[in-house]
Amino acid sequence: MSGLHTRLTLERPWSHELEVKHSRFVAWAAPVASPEEALAYVQAVRDPQATHNCWAYRVGPQYRFSDDGEPSGTAGRPILSAIEGQGLEGVVVVVTRYFGGIKLGAGGLVRAYGGAASECLRQAPKRVVVPRIRCALQAPFEFSNTLFHLLEGLPRESETYSQAGLSVVFTLDENQLPLFQERVRDQTRGRALLRVLERLEGY
Repeated sequence: MSGLHTRLTLERPWSHELEVKHSRFVAWAAPVASPEEALAYVQAVRDPQATHNCWAYRVGPQYRFSDDGEPSGTAGRPILSAIEGQGLEGVVVVVTRYFGGIKLGAGGLVRAYGGAASECLRQAPKRVVVPRIRCALQAPFEFSNTLFHLLEGLPRESETYSQAGLSVVFTLDENQLPLFQERVRDQTRGRALLRVLERLEGY
């Protein structure tokens, strides 16, 4: 498992409006947990009556963007750069343009789309996300009460009883793991087996 790293995402959806030479640029941003959720948000906020609905998202290592008819590289990429420039993940931004009659040129479009997205994200409240991990804890039946005491307050996924004893699958914040491992070892005199099953990539 790779080392612990926290992520920065948005606390809640946010919007910001910018006017450039009579064109209105409305940025809509939201925290998302998957590319599918990001695309669903794009569909939810896009305005069919607008001139363009350009967008970008980054969810972990996955990203995508769209110029939605604007000249290539003048809208989607600047929006993505705004997300990355502020160190955000698990975020989608849609910038809707209502044309005001004056062409902005490629440089003007980059500044307008990137600027609307950047300012929206700058203003939006943020939250830190600590990676969670899914674990399995197994111990002889004599330690059942000890196990449930150790797991108090943690989300439990399943409990399995076998000849080997009790096995519980649960999740916890990754940064809690070292202390939890120490408590398990001490309170079961080293007779419990704690395994990390996977890292959960949710936001």
